[in-house]
Formats: sequence, structure tokens, C-alpha cells
Amino acid sequence: MSHKVTPSEIGMIRIYMKPSDKATDGSRSFWTRKPLYRQLVMQAKRDGIMNAVAHHTHYGFSNHGPVMEDGAELSNPHLTMCVELIGQRHELERFCEVHGDLLGGKVIVYKHLEHRSIGPGGVRHQDAAPAELTAKAR
Repeated sequence: MSHKVTPSEIGMIRIYMKPSDKATDGSRSFWTRKPLYRQLVMQAKRDGIMNAVAHHTHYGFSNHGPVMEDGAELSNPHLTMCVELIGQRHELERFCEVHGDLLGGKVIVYKHLEHRSIGPGGVRHQDAAPAELTAKAR
């Protein structure tokens, strides 16, 4: 076989919110503050989380609220969306602890995942030399 698959433990949290939710920032007015989903993705990047994406939805509800749908011509700022973060469990827990002021009252779920790394056959992925080192050696 030319490649080796190496599984590792990893996790995902999903944070459910409205697209209209704003990040808390006492220095700016409500209208100039960043959307919360954008702030969470940027914080995840700064905190070294592996993946962070915002998913908009078309139909659904969250936190026992009413069922909402996206309009044909205008988007619904109250329709549920989620920010999905993927990383090590301890990193995700730390993210929630550090950014608890942004996450209060949000539905947050954790899911255990298995991450697959692909590396050269006969070599575990974590033992393989990074691509830039391999290129320099040539």
C-alpha cells in the first residue's frame, strides 16, 4: 500500500445562535459591533483551533424557539445558524471557558470524532517529515 491511515481522537463543538447576534464589546454601539459568528471564528483562529466554520441554515429552530425559515428574497436574521469548531477536546473546553462571555445562553453541543491522517505507506503520519523539510532535502 502506498499510504497509511492513522486515526486520532478529536472533537467538535457546535454553537447555535442567530445571525443577528452581536459580539459583546462595551466600546462600540450595537450597530457597529461584529456579528457573533464572525467573532467566534476569528477567536478560534487566534486560539489555534484546527477548524472553525459558520453554517447558515434554511429552516429550523433552536433553544425551544419557534420554527423559522429563510425568505425567498430576504434572509431571516433570527433563523438559527451554527459555528462549528473542530480540535482537541481540551482546546475546545478551554475555548468555551475563555470566551464564556460570548457564549452565554447559547446551545453548545460536543461530539467525539475520529480524525484520519494520511501519510506515506509504512510511515505513521505524525512520524513523516513535513513537506517543506522534504522539499529542502531534494
